[in-house]
Amino acid sequence: MSEQARIDKWLWAVRIYKTRSIAAEACKKGHISIGDKTVKPAHCVRIGDTVNVRKGPITYSFRVLKAAENRVGAKLVPELMENITPQSQYEILELSKISGFIDRMRGSGRPTKKERREIDSFIESGYDSDFDEFDFDEL
Repeated sequence: MSEQARIDKWLWAVRIYKTRSIAAEACKKGHISIGDKTVKPAHCVRIGDTVNVRKGPITYSFRVLKAAENRVGAKLVPELMENITPQSQYEILELSKISGFIDRMRGSGRPTKKERREIDSFIESGYDSDFDEFDFDEL
């Protein structure tokens, strides 16, 4: 293992991303930063660098212990990096999981049970798909 490695290869090697192309895409979208600077996929990561990875609502932080460009087994990952993500980030993740169903925008996705009942009652109340027979004066 050398002193430095490409960031996209390192992210793939330590199993943060499933494929190298997904890791490279995350770099291109600006989700990966070293320190406070966003990096491109070809940027070299060095021992001691702090890599920040934005996935979903939280930002994970990792300290580089070894630079590797080849994928390693899951048991060897702790030798290559140290997870230094603050506990506050994990609390944000838990809050987003809990509030996931509450924050659904009205009209997006499948209707809730309550919305489905309102649709059914509207249909049963006299709505007819044939507009010739529908009485618009009732509205």
